[in-house]
Amino acid sequence: MGLFILRRLGVMLLTALCLTFIVFWLTNLYPNLEKLAKTQGNFRMSDEAVTSYLGDRGYLQPTPVKFGQWLGVLPGWETVADDGKEFGRCYGNSTPVEERNSFCGVLQGDWGKSTVFKDDVGSLVATRLGLTGKLMFWVMLLMVPSALLIGVLAGMREGSQLDRSLSTASIVTTATPEYVSGVIFIAVFASSAFGLKWFKGSATSAMESANFENFFLPVLTISLYGMGYIARMTRASMTEVMTAQYIRTARLKGVKFSDIVLKHALRNALIAPFTVIMLQIPWLLNGVVIVETLFNYKGFGWLLVQAAGNNDIELLLAVSVVSVVVVLVTQLISDIGYVYLNPRIRIS
Repeated sequence: MGLFILRRLGVMLLTALCLTFIVFWLTNLYPNLEKLAKTQGNFRMSDEAVTSYLGDRGYLQPTPVKFGQWLGVLPGWETVADDGKEFGRCYGNSTPVEERNSFCGVLQGDWGKSTVFKDDVGSLVATRLGLTGKLMFWVMLLMVPSALLIGVLAGMREGSQLDRSLSTASIVTTATPEYVSGVIFIAVFASSAFGLKWFKGSATSAMESANFENFFLPVLTISLYGMGYIARMTRASMTEVMTAQYIRTARLKGVKFSDIVLKHALRNALIAPFTVIMLQIPWLLNGVVIVETLFNYKGFGWLLVQAAGNNDIELLLAVSVVSVVVVLVTQLISDIGYVYLNPRIRIS
């Protein structure tokens, strides 16, 4: 198991490096850099002024060199202005010479500075990631047990009235996008249109102090969409397990039906849903964009929209790297979980 994890970590590192380089190359295409220069300088800048701005700040270097500087494995660019002042990637013109660093990048903990928020990218991502993590926690707490319960109840007796009812409800929730269910919930439960103002339509206050009134609607909106998919996978897996030979043998021996479900069928039935549940984590991290925008909850998804819409290159790179790492880590956890859920799976 230890060797397997080490191999997977090596593959994950290589994959993360390749994907990060692709994102870095796309965000550093010249049209994006030209837009950045005009946004930070003047939209009426001439082509010569744009070239001078980008050249002074190291943007016109070869992409591998810029990528190495961003990672922190190559020394950062340095520029001497016409007035004799020196500045570079790792220091400003007011930084004393003895305090100037040659290397500053991701490996040194320096993610750059956001051109939109005028703040350190690392602190921005950490703050917004924490807010989305809080949202994800409550979504998983509501979505996973509910979906597993629905799937198990539907799969225990295939073709029954309960099975058809729960399966139909699962299909409806999965087929309804978040922007539809979210608008419906706001109109019904958070506005005066129906006379029910039980919840708040905005979740901005939940960023400081989350409670049932300001946080339940976004949690419910995300949970319903993912709940149906997990429930359907659990139901299909449970149905297959309940027709297995060892289950028939247990029923012929007179074992209680509840013991058959809980002690024999449930563990094997959870292998397939476990994969789906783990895939919900990266989906929740990046898929909450619509819900966070709809309910004005400024989390990680909201930050991604701001970075992409405002051409904030450093911030967009940091958000992309975090997303890649989360996807790869959840895949590793999913592979390890297989072994514990099914002892027949062995890693050579």
